[in-house]
Amino acid sequence: MKEESSGNSLPISKENRRGRLVTLDGIDGVGKSTQIEQLATFLRSHGLNVILTRDPGGTPVGARLREILLDSELAMHRRSEAMLFMASRSEMVETIIRPALQRGDFVISDRYLLSNVVYQSVGGEVPPEELWQVGRWAAGGLDPDLTLLFDMPAEESIRRMKGPADRMESRGVEYLESVRQAYRREVRNAGGQFKIIDAAASESAVTAAMIEAFSDWLR
Repeated sequence: MKEESSGNSLPISKENRRGRLVTLDGIDGVGKSTQIEQLATFLRSHGLNVILTRDPGGTPVGARLREILLDSELAMHRRSEAMLFMASRSEMVETIIRPALQRGDFVISDRYLLSNVVYQSVGGEVPPEELWQVGRWAAGGLDPDLTLLFDMPAEESIRRMKGPADRMESRGVEYLESVRQAYRREVRNAGGQFKIIDAAASESAVTAAMIEAFSDWLR
């Protein structure tokens, strides 16, 4: 595959191909689930092997932990929440992500450690620096190569949400806006590079911005 000047081409050849971890993050309701599929389709159209996963989840252990973490009727201290998220991520890293990277695959994860740090530190119960330290240990030191942060005001994200609220969503608009601002502060600590994308635009415009940001990063 040769590098071209087109904005839709990717500068990847057999000689420079290697596994990469790309994470999509942002507050609830910003459209990550839609955009992760669009990015996967784009990469596969260029002949790349793509593995999709989500955090928490992605493995049988992670799926069980996800049920607990998103149960809106189950009270839990933020530190307990944080450790369950990290346990799920540790299993995902060692059984899915790291083997895929070693094969040379692209891994796209719906959320990663950044999300853990932001959601569990807002409110001051757990300092973000502690979460970064423990989280990197739990992930075996594996940082994303690129973090795509989808950003929009909390009021708009809540308006877009469908279905019953989970534990995180049920904390209200003020909490969610605090989470949004924490994302904007902490994304620079996520490791690798990051791009902030305006998720309040139309779906097609967000997709175009994501592909452009991804392609620019890869070049």
